[in-house]
Amino acid sequence: MSKTKLIINDNGSIRIDGDFEIMDQDGKIYGLEGRTALGLCRCGQSANKPFCDGTHRANFKHEAKAFDLPPMKTK
Repeated sequence: MSKTKLIINDNGSIRIDGDFEIMDQDGKIYGLEGRTALGLCRCGQSANKPFCDGTHRANFKHEAKAFDLPPMKTK
């Protein structure tokens, strides 16, 4: 089985591909009806949060470029 991938799209959603499940903060699993790919909202404007509905096209701008995070802090 391949890794699950999260792709941060320019000016848009976070696309998730692979074998995954999505749950709310209480541990209840969303019914994804067999989907192996979908978009998660990151603009905050979707009427179908946490899923993307394309609303970002109107006014969400972000150029997605990968970078390295600083090392994790240890005690």
